[in-house]
Amino acid sequence: QVQLVESGGGLVQAGGSLRLSCAASGRTFSIYYMGWFRQAPGKEREFVVAISWSGGNTYYADSVKGRFTISRDNAKNTVYLQMNSLKPEDTAVYYCAAQVYYSDYYSPDGYNYWGQGTQVTVSS
Repeated sequence: QVQLVESGGGLVQAGGSLRLSCAASGRTFSIYYMGWFRQAPGKEREFVVAISWSGGNTYYADSVKGRFTISRDNAKNTVYLQMNSLKPEDTAVYYCAAQVYYSDYYSPDGYNYWGQGTQVTVSS
């Protein structure tokens, strides 16, 4: 079992920044990828970014490339999502997820554990 706790969401004006954190506990040694997904009202959950837990390789959705940065601190079992140049279309509930059985990093179906979600609202 892996437990995930997110923090750092909030309300920000367009062009602003936020940093999300996701603290993992439990069997963290079994994680292949950590990912961030988001879900806006009436829309499906979509891939934002992923990072391989051991090697640190990163993968970004085109919509956030150049604006968002994922990083990890293995000593703290924590993943961070730095979000800059935020746009109103970034408004969503952001979820942290952990994959412990190797699968596609971009599909929500490939992740086994999820955090509770944190709201990010970007005003225009």
